[in-house]
Amino acid sequence: MSRIISGAAGGTPLASVPGSLTRPTTDRVKEALFSRLDAFDVIAGARVLDLYAGSGSLGVESASRGASAVDLVEFDAKASEVCQRNADLVNTPARRKVVAVHRSKVESFLDRTAEGVLWDLVFLDPPYPLDEPALGAVLAKLTPHLAAGAVVVVERSSRTPEPAWPEGMERFAERKYGETKLWFAEPAPDEAPEVVLEDGE
Repeated sequence: MSRIISGAAGGTPLASVPGSLTRPTTDRVKEALFSRLDAFDVIAGARVLDLYAGSGSLGVESASRGASAVDLVEFDAKASEVCQRNADLVNTPARRKVVAVHRSKVESFLDRTAEGVLWDLVFLDPPYPLDEPALGAVLAKLTPHLAAGAVVVVERSSRTPEPAWPEGMERFAERKYGETKLWFAEPAPDEAPEVVLEDGE
């Protein structure tokens, strides 16, 4: 059974989604992932977005470790119910809605997100059937909603190719754990405008 690994709710068992439609992140991979994120110092006080949330394990873990607000986006009805049960594991003791659950398709959620809404940490663990062009389109929709210094984590099968990063986002690290591969990306730095000097300047 998966659990919240660390933080205010550390050790609490998580509800899991019945059936085989979701692919939960193993505790081993989750522990390695959050160890890296702690090293990046991006969790405490962060606004977190967990797309294709499944059970909401990654988002809830972030809330337990001090994220200020977490959005879980999951379209499947059973999975979104499990997300809510897991969200309550941190919302109830916190006495506020740290984790919000949105039953929605990822593309629709991003299309509805208002301009100026920014996230500091984003997880994407898309289902295997989602092909690379579709994933690239989601990443492109996400890019305008990344805060400065944001970290994007894409979790895929180690047999899939590296995502096609859209303009405005670039990979800075990758890690492989058995059949799972994690890609870490960040907003691409703005290119300095070319300076043209006139004669005599």
